[in-house]
Amino acid sequence: MYDYRHEPRRVVFMIDSKSFFASVECAVRGKNPLTTILVVMSATDNTGSGLVLAASPMAKKLFGISNVSRAKDVPIDDDRLMVVPPRMNLYIKVNLQIKDIFEKYVAPIDIHPYSIDESMLDLTSSWKLFGDNPYEVARKIQIEVRKETGIYLTVGIGDNPMLAKLALDLEAKHNHSLIAQWHYEDVPDKLWPVTDLSSVWSIGHRTAEKLQNLGMNSIYDLAHYNPYLLKQKFGKMGSQLFALSWGIDRSIIKNKYQPKDKSYGNSQVLPKTYRNKKEIEIVIKELAEQVAARLRSHHVLAGSVSLGVYNAQNHGQKSTSGFQKTMKIDPTNRNSDLKRYVIQIFEEKWQKDPIRYLNLSCGNLSPDKYEQLDLFDQDNNNHKLKILDTTVDEIRKKYGFTSVVKLASKQKGATAIKRAGLVGGHAGGNAYE
Repeated sequence: MYDYRHEPRRVVFMIDSKSFFASVECAVRGKNPLTTILVVMSATDNTGSGLVLAASPMAKKLFGISNVSRAKDVPIDDDRLMVVPPRMNLYIKVNLQIKDIFEKYVAPIDIHPYSIDESMLDLTSSWKLFGDNPYEVARKIQIEVRKETGIYLTVGIGDNPMLAKLALDLEAKHNHSLIAQWHYEDVPDKLWPVTDLSSVWSIGHRTAEKLQNLGMNSIYDLAHYNPYLLKQKFGKMGSQLFALSWGIDRSIIKNKYQPKDKSYGNSQVLPKTYRNKKEIEIVIKELAEQVAARLRSHHVLAGSVSLGVYNAQNHGQKSTSGFQKTMKIDPTNRNSDLKRYVIQIFEEKWQKDPIRYLNLSCGNLSPDKYEQLDLFDQDNNNHKLKILDTTVDEIRKKYGFTSVVKLASKQKGATAIKRAGLVGGHAGGNAYE
């Protein structure tokens, strides 16, 4: 057995808002999220058909509906099944309500939002203020959130973030209390017997297949495999997999990760296959302006720009054709500059393939403290363009994106205006309806 005496032993909660989007829709209708049959379905997922974003537990149980099911796979049963459109602004509002409740029990620095419906809380320093044991505190949080928002919470409690996540996924979701607690000592009895490797957090289906091909059919097998061979075959991930199999995680939530090389970008799945060069360039320019606005809002200049262009899927097979190219540029955050650079990349690399997916990112960031003057710019046009960009930014910030739009965004193929009303790629709706 591993000697855990020198490993951090903290009190970490991994909290999941059960079937969050669907639960919110049930709660605002005064219905119980656990017994109501409801799905949240996007009218379009940008691939031409509806997509289930969330399904209530009972909808999953009775109809086999899961998240990301297609509209065609959802049965028509108007008497029992409620199908509602997404309201992302409402979900964000409820998420913030829940976060406010968390902050009654733990300092903000000890909270890590894992996603809109999952959060990690490190209650090592505070749980004793609210109960005789962590389980009791978890129950109090569940009850308060249920009373204030109507949402049921599932809670995994662990000696570190990883054990809390494993407790949540592998046990708490199946317990009547929706709470489970894992310590290092529970690893042999609770983690090692798992044979569905892909059900374990951070192990995807491909990784699971590779492990099985090497003779590892359970987490026990993984824990007792030669760690040096794991690293040799999987690189750094091999060491991480071995640590996971023994429940080792030395991360501390309040020690926030700071990426070495930050970048800003945006991507888009087009609403249809694009083949017309002019229409594709309109969308690329819209992306460039959106990223440029982000750069300006963070007061940075980009020293490199990267454009990725990929074609449509063919008969359900994921296409590998397309291109991704990065170009070093003179530091800038002006719309006109970034548009010029990305169009240059596009014209150099595009082979007239049909297009369905675009991504654009800017890196090599530097502070926007000084402005490079151009001796040949006698009319000071560059400075005027910078003022124009920032003025438009301020107007849009105050009155919304569509308060000022380029004429090009009204032309065929443009997507910026339609996407302006989306939140996370889906309908924002009214948070107060």
